[in-house]
Amino acid sequence: MAYTKRLDGRKVNELREMSAKVGVVPNADGSAEFRTGKTWAIAAVYGPREVLPRFMANPKKGFVRCQYTMMPFSGTGERIRPGRSRRAQEIGMVMDKALEPVVDLTAFPNSVVDIFVELPQTDAGTRCAAITAASMALADAGIPMRDMVCSVSVGTVDGTVVADLTYDEEAYDAPVSDIPVAMTARTKEITLLQMDGHVKKEELNKALELAKEVMGKVYEVQKKALKAKFMEVSQ
Repeated sequence: MAYTKRLDGRKVNELREMSAKVGVVPNADGSAEFRTGKTWAIAAVYGPREVLPRFMANPKKGFVRCQYTMMPFSGTGERIRPGRSRRAQEIGMVMDKALEPVVDLTAFPNSVVDIFVELPQTDAGTRCAAITAASMALADAGIPMRDMVCSVSVGTVDGTVVADLTYDEEAYDAPVSDIPVAMTARTKEITLLQMDGHVKKEELNKALELAKEVMGKVYEVQKKALKAKFMEVSQ
């Protein structure tokens, strides 16, 4: 039977309920939290600051360095082992690449901007929530940026293209593909594109169009959170 009705009742192009807030970690240079459904990401930014170890320093410009951690009892499935796993290291590197195109650190040679993201609760879409929170935290820290980065997962469940898959949809007893996408908010340039599972060319094209369609909703949540913070400061 084709997947015509989503398990949580959403439409195929409907995102989970989202919320965001910036300035949530008092001792960080910038911070943000982003929630989508049961997935919750908290990002803290420190820097620009001296690079350690020093051999990693670039005399021409600074760089971003992301660390991603899921808390042991955050997942819907089995308990997550404490510490950095290979998967966490891979997602940290993916986040670096997704954010680098919008961050301008030419004025900060030999420096690094460290981004730490922790997920207290997860239900799929974790790297997308992490990237979305990290982008807001960078803006909150006043890091020079050409644009914001928004991220959402699209994919297919039994041949139906859907947005923002849940853990139950990823585990659905049928062919499933999960496609995390990150884009710049204004120009819709893709800064992250990954895929888990198999998908037909026409399904991939449809999924990317869907990602463009819904990404603006993520950006509106980011923008609202940042405006709320700076309106408080100005009052």
